[in-house]
Amino acid sequence: MPHPLKKLISQKPGFSLIEIIIYLGIFVIATFIIMAFVNQSYQTLRFGDEQNTAIKNAQKGIETMVREIREARTGDNGAYALVQADDQQFIFYSDVDEDDATERVRYFLDGNDFNKGLIEPIGGPVTYPESDEVVTTISEYVQNDTSPIFYYYNADWPSDLDNNPLPTPSRLVETKLMRVYLKINVNPLRMPTHFELESYSQIRNLKTNL
Repeated sequence: MPHPLKKLISQKPGFSLIEIIIYLGIFVIATFIIMAFVNQSYQTLRFGDEQNTAIKNAQKGIETMVREIREARTGDNGAYALVQADDQQFIFYSDVDEDDATERVRYFLDGNDFNKGLIEPIGGPVTYPESDEVVTTISEYVQNDTSPIFYYYNADWPSDLDNNPLPTPSRLVETKLMRVYLKINVNPLRMPTHFELESYSQIRNLKTNL
């Protein structure tokens, strides 16, 4: 007579090959879903960190630029305070490092980088050799494309809405106030909406409506 325990063990069913394949398939799918979720979460956090860093750098750059524009003054070579006033490039003279010497400052967009070029005065008579320009990037991931970064206003703005922002021909002579506008986005394909930064700067040494 067979032992009862042996009979019980022999009657216990095992996993069939089909069941094993199904279980393995479920395990693989579940693992793939978890890994995809973890990777997506990591990418989201990374994008958020990069976007926040880009925004902070742009804010810091704009604050510095606005302060320098506010203090624009005649160059040490006797040139007028404003040199060039384009939509995406602005050149002027200002003492940016408080050393009593007036530097030639150029802010401009190059691709998606917003840069600052600086030339120290040399010699006597004073000159500003363009070959001496030192360029640094103050903000990355700028998405202005063809949109202006710089807007120029005369002394009658905001009451004078017809002539402001100023057109190109009158900017150098009439500009008394400027608006700076940047659109920041680390990855426009991931986040279609840009983060917009703007600030105004009144040029003190050119101010007339005291």
